[in-house]
Amino acid sequence: MPRRVAAKPIFSPAGLLPALRAFPDARRCWLAYSGGMDSRVLLHALVALGAQRRSELRAIHVDHGLQSRSADWAEHCRAQCDALGVPLELRRLTPGRARGESREAAARQARYAALRDAVGAGDILLTAQHLDDQAETLLLALLRGSGVKGLAAMPALTPFGPAWLLRPLLDYPRSALLAYAREQGLDWVEDPSNADLSYDRNFLRARVLPLLAERWPACAASLARSASHCAEAQHLVEQAAEEELARLRGTRTGSLSACALAACEPLLGKAVLRHWIARLGLPPPGMRQLERIRHELLGARADRSPLVAWPGCEVRRYRDDLFAMPPLPAHPGPLEIPWGSGVLELPEELGRLVLTDSRGRALDPASLCSQGLRVRFAVPGLSCRPAAGARRRQLKQLYQEAGVPPWLRPYVPCLFLETELLAVGDLWCCGRGTNHAAARLRVRWDGGIRTHPAFPSRPAGAGDPDNAVRMPS
Repeated sequence: MPRRVAAKPIFSPAGLLPALRAFPDARRCWLAYSGGMDSRVLLHALVALGAQRRSELRAIHVDHGLQSRSADWAEHCRAQCDALGVPLELRRLTPGRARGESREAAARQARYAALRDAVGAGDILLTAQHLDDQAETLLLALLRGSGVKGLAAMPALTPFGPAWLLRPLLDYPRSALLAYAREQGLDWVEDPSNADLSYDRNFLRARVLPLLAERWPACAASLARSASHCAEAQHLVEQAAEEELARLRGTRTGSLSACALAACEPLLGKAVLRHWIARLGLPPPGMRQLERIRHELLGARADRSPLVAWPGCEVRRYRDDLFAMPPLPAHPGPLEIPWGSGVLELPEELGRLVLTDSRGRALDPASLCSQGLRVRFAVPGLSCRPAAGARRRQLKQLYQEAGVPPWLRPYVPCLFLETELLAVGDLWCCGRGTNHAAARLRVRWDGGIRTHPAFPSRPAGAGDPDNAVRMPS
């Protein structure tokens, strides 16, 4: 639960103990160490606590390579940690950028991904955001028109992968940390980009907050207290949304029922959508995307496949099920891949194909078929006899009956021997009624897009011993 904020004008290492003692069984205490003043103060204080800390202290520094001197800063951090006897893990990143995403947002996402990768179960990760940072975050959220969740700003404690993320300095203004740093004779690095007023946060820090503090000296604490009120309200909203999720679940794992959601009270429905997408670990939608989901997806006919997308996420509908997911990779199109031997790694996050015997043991295609196998995608007009004794059917009909959404069908690998269709992914084997020897083999499709929740399990009959790929002897 969020807690009330009261600014603490004096900082001392002992002030960290209540937060740390909430984790008596923590194996390791990680510090996200940038080398700036805030994290330098936190590092010094954690070392000063010594045995009172109860857990092993380690530091991690993430070098994004965004500044010309970033390598020097990394060495500074290493020297500081060496002098204090604190193990330092250094991560160097080259973050990519999603469409519509700033370089700074991409760097932030990459930094948190690296931190999440470093921590383990039972660990706590400490970051050095303080009271003034919280006030800036709230002002930025207000200026962006954020909802209650955005206005809640930064929580003092939140789950973080297998660990917990703790911000123990949120009650302290920057002035208290600076006074401690000077009293202890600490040195730190200064990022020159902090003086660049083209960045919104820097403009608020240098121009807006000092002006507000002239009129309202406690404005940073008051803004942080408002963020805490919003966090309490958001907690209640999430509780209500979580209870509603159980009633609105769709037929597939992680999906929502479009009809049930459409019947939901609109404000509660939006809260459910936000909570559902957040639980899936996807970027949050804006107001415009929420309205589009309600009107374009919930109002669509069951035979349509509408899409609402924003950077890092897309929401699709198939029949009555809504799916939220990372963007699908580019369609493979008329790609043809020879399968000569071993496991076949498919391109573009599509997974891999393995040829197995009836007991699931991997086999080498090269030892079974001298003519060579080929994998193709999105071949029009295909038909398949999906089970022993069944009539030949158009692939489109089989997809419909099995519940494979149209937007996933172009990604299904089809296995051919010359012009004969032998298998459709791991859904159906089709190579019967030929003169081939009865070597009963199966295709296993692992990983990648095959794990998408909109893909059905293998259809009935797919495990039938007569439903197998027959290869020439």
